Amino acid sequence: MHIHGYTVKGSVDKETRCAHYHGTKDRIAIKFFCCGEYFPCYQCHEEHGCGTREVWPREKFGQKAILCGSCGTELSIADYLESGYACPSCKAAFNPGCALHYELYFEK
Repeated sequence: MHIHGYTVKGSVDKETRCAHYHGTKDRIAIKFFCCGEYFPCYQCHEEHGCGTREVWPREKFGQKAILCGSCGTELSIADYLESGYACPSCKAAFNPGCALHYELYFEK
């Protein structure tokens, strides 16, 4: 699906919510390091992705790899991790529960 000019793979709504994570604050997509494609979650990547999951190395946290589903701002990983669970552009809230899965996306 095209969201704010970006392709997000998997079954998503207009704010990047998917079948696995569809709460009101579930509004980000993550560009996976392994394939460079946006997905709303690791489960969607497993179902519709490249078949390999590689986490973003710490030295690449300056790369833009997080898409705000509310306004379409593309954030660097560092900006996302420091955002306080809200988009710095539009102030839309992000799900703080996503932090429980960071090791699936980002090197510790």
